[in-house]
Amino acid sequence: MSNTPSRLLVVDDDPSLLRLLVLRLEAEHYQVVTAANGQEALHRLRAGEIDLVISDLRMDTMGGMELFEQVQHYYPGLPVIILTAQGSISEAVAATQQGVFGFLTKPIDKVALLSQIRKGLALSRGNSVLVRGSQWREHILSRSEVMERVLSKSLQLAGSDVSVLISGSSGSGKELLAQAIHKASSRADRPFIAINCSALPEPLLESELFGHVKGAFTGAVSEHQGLFRASHQGTLFLDEIGDMPLSLQVKLLRVLQERQVRPVGGTQSVGVDVRVISATHRNLDADMAAGLFRQDLFYRLNVVNVQLPDLKERAEDIPLLANYFLQQTSKGRSGQVTALSPDAIELLVRASWPGNVRQLENVIEQTAALSTTRMIPAALVSQALAQESGFLPSFNEARHQFERDYLLKVMRLTQGNVSKAAELAQRNRTDFYKLLQRHDLKAEQFKIS
Repeated sequence: MSNTPSRLLVVDDDPSLLRLLVLRLEAEHYQVVTAANGQEALHRLRAGEIDLVISDLRMDTMGGMELFEQVQHYYPGLPVIILTAQGSISEAVAATQQGVFGFLTKPIDKVALLSQIRKGLALSRGNSVLVRGSQWREHILSRSEVMERVLSKSLQLAGSDVSVLISGSSGSGKELLAQAIHKASSRADRPFIAINCSALPEPLLESELFGHVKGAFTGAVSEHQGLFRASHQGTLFLDEIGDMPLSLQVKLLRVLQERQVRPVGGTQSVGVDVRVISATHRNLDADMAAGLFRQDLFYRLNVVNVQLPDLKERAEDIPLLANYFLQQTSKGRSGQVTALSPDAIELLVRASWPGNVRQLENVIEQTAALSTTRMIPAALVSQALAQESGFLPSFNEARHQFERDYLLKVMRLTQGNVSKAAELAQRNRTDFYKLLQRHDLKAEQFKIS
């Protein structure tokens, strides 16, 4: 992790308050960038890396919430703390439900402000302004140093035609990285074609790769050119290459050596100009030792190896990816979920993620579908994670989830009648209301019209 001080963007149209905040924050060894309004703040964000935004709520040109909406759209995962001299409970609730990280009233309590800043930076450490300027990697969202090293190496490899073997666990994004290498290469305007070598039986996989002539086998009613010819002058991505049968590995090796492909049932070979990128989640060294993978094919494919890190090794990217998946899930939905609570994000960052990025996407889709509020609560995330192997919620998390499940049950039984629900739960009405409030539950949700 870099020791560079975190960069904070402070936005306020009151020059005296702005100067005071700068002095306080610089005394805490933060680098501070300032803006007098929301429009100026957006220019500052585009100009350099910012780790956290602190903004006044009410400003003439662009208010704090309008600025937050712009930040949420262009820089998802970047924490925003809102300051206001006219704070109210309703404003704070509305702001946090939309995803604002913190909401503080003026005069600003220094301890509370520094506490919010530390929490925000802990969940989004690194370059909060995404590296999106390069089109070749636009679909790979990252701010972690380990992933940036992988991308830097991949960009270097894109300038040559060497064969690349991408190693990484299932769900870590191997195909996305292969696409990025293709987009950065001189073949970018030619086809990128992917095939999963474990998804098809051997005869069909052979036909898909090399093509077949008409009548080569039962059902071959017309000629099929195959993926090698279809990706001529482009890139062919062979996913899960470690699952390819040995007999087919021999034929693949011949194509790579001769740069010619002979269709199944054919007598003539056809020249092909194809860059091959392959990927596997398997340990190919162990497979070679066991006689399951050909050594000569391995060296042909593994001219350069790129190791993709597991999601748990790039924890800085989790808030970024989670917010992106939430945006994608919410598109086109009315009354959509707009944010994850800070506690929910913290749970995501701490999880082990055996299924990597694919599992994170699944958890976000699941919790967004089940959430009854605009902000996904930690309890729902805890429940989704508990269903996955390798994650055990803490005692407090499990108790929180039990409370919520119990409240949902009694409120449904009583159709939203709080007095009856409190009686069933053997709690007084005031305490029961506090429990509902703690879990963001309202009686109206359960009333049947």
